Amino acid sequence: MQPNEITEVLNRPVSQELLARDVTRLAYVAEDGTPRNVPIGFTWNGSEIVMCTSKNAPKLPALVENPMVALTIDTEVHPPKILLIRGRAELDFVDGIPAEYLQATSTYEMTPEQRVEWEAEVRSLYRDGMVRIVVTPTWAKLIDFETTLPSAVEELVRRREERQRA
Repeated sequence: MQPNEITEVLNRPVSQELLARDVTRLAYVAEDGTPRNVPIGFTWNGSEIVMCTSKNAPKLPALVENPMVALTIDTEVHPPKILLIRGRAELDFVDGIPAEYLQATSTYEMTPEQRVEWEAEVRSLYRDGMVRIVVTPTWAKLIDFETTLPSAVEELVRRREERQRA
């Protein structure tokens, strides 16, 4: 997929709505060769998906070994809206708490007092720092079931139209 095609998909209004959500599903291959798919908070900075995790997370050695990942961001309503992204994970070990981690959780409903307590707990827990998992999309597809469909369903629609014309 060409960069301009990726940009076009990601700039669609529905894609922008999905990129403003706070949880994605990160799919990767574990060190034992089996697939993994984990929910993880994220932020979109306009060109990259940024996720943060602890420095001892089991996914990190797997991502070093095989950095190719897939992400799914979707809704829980009918018809669902689904944004599929593929890319390569780059790991950035940082001291302290990355701003993206605090930003990714900014949509959580907390009172100001709860937010202060939560941030203090986070700073205490991750005192050795965190890892930013940064994914630049190399492929993207939006499925909204209105203007776009899964490719298999598109094929079935095409076949049905051909049968109806015959």
